[in-house]
Amino acid sequence: MSSPRTPPSRARGNARLALVCAFVFVGMVGAAFASVPLYKRFCQATGWNGTVKRADSVSSAVSDQSVTVRFDTNVHGLTWRFEPVQASQTIKLGESKLAFFRATNTGPVPVTGRAVYNVVPETAGPYFSKLECFCFKNQTIAPGQTVEFPVVYYVDPRYAKDPDNATQHEITLSYTFLRAVDQSGAKAQAAAEPARPVAQPSTAPSGGLGG
Repeated sequence: MSSPRTPPSRARGNARLALVCAFVFVGMVGAAFASVPLYKRFCQATGWNGTVKRADSVSSAVSDQSVTVRFDTNVHGLTWRFEPVQASQTIKLGESKLAFFRATNTGPVPVTGRAVYNVVPETAGPYFSKLECFCFKNQTIAPGQTVEFPVVYYVDPRYAKDPDNATQHEITLSYTFLRAVDQSGAKAQAAAEPARPVAQPSTAPSGGLGG
């Protein structure tokens, strides 16, 4: 006995349903892959969740009020010794400041790392901006090499006007170096920007930069 045929209208409906399900599945997968870079861009643009913002220009104003910025460093999965050259800096709000961090590769092979960062308290995130930072690119350090990385940053004067920061006179800028991940394997080493030693400038740059 032959099985009954599916009516053409029902077959077309099933095909449409399968197509819709396929589009939904592809969309969900694409959203999952896109969520990480989109989340990162959102945090950098807004300073949300303690993420430091990236700035293209110096602050337009400098306040007489000051804040102490402390520096914290960590490594995860790297044969590196990583530390701030200075433990802290006291700066005026809106003043651009130059800080240095030092990393040494204690292992036997070149290693490429990438720094992630945040600030505490998290409410400082929207007001803490970096003009230049080693964390913007992968960094490769040769065996036994020691490198100093510069960071140029400022804290927006509006920080003091935020009620959440009224009693916060210290900000901790924290960096963690992780092994740079690239599915291309050896290409990650070739594509990474080699770390270059940076000499301390003899004179402070314009705009309030200084040690």
